[in-house]
Amino acid sequence: MVAAEGAEKVGVAERLGIEPDMVVQELGWDEDVDDDIRAAVEERCGGELLDEDAQEVIDVVLYWWREGDGDLTDDLVDAITPLADEGVIWLLTPKTGRTGYVEPSDVGDASSTAGLSVTSTLSASDDWTATRLVGARAGKPKR
Repeated sequence: MVAAEGAEKVGVAERLGIEPDMVVQELGWDEDVDDDIRAAVEERCGGELLDEDAQEVIDVVLYWWREGDGDLTDDLVDAITPLADEGVIWLLTPKTGRTGYVEPSDVGDASSTAGLSVTSTLSASDDWTATRLVGARAGKPKR
């Protein structure tokens, strides 16, 4: 059973597009985050998650965000700053009916205002939904 649980954890990280040696930053950590998702991402990227004080160029941001955490647009603008050109933000929000639930329209509005596009949404765990956000520069051909 342990092997199956490990495979399931890696599956979440793979669905989030985490690859070995990626630099992953975690923002918005609190006691309610899903430690299985965190462990899967760390296992897949091969390193610890960086915190908000990181000075590195970031490949992926895992952003735990709940209703009442502040201004989502401002927080997303701040999260964009250290992102690599092809970097991605995975905004993790509580699912419907959970404390801190965020309306999808609020995510869409804040993302758009911050210069990000919502590209996909997936169920990351029983309690968390993950929304993939990319900047205008991501996905454009390099010259």
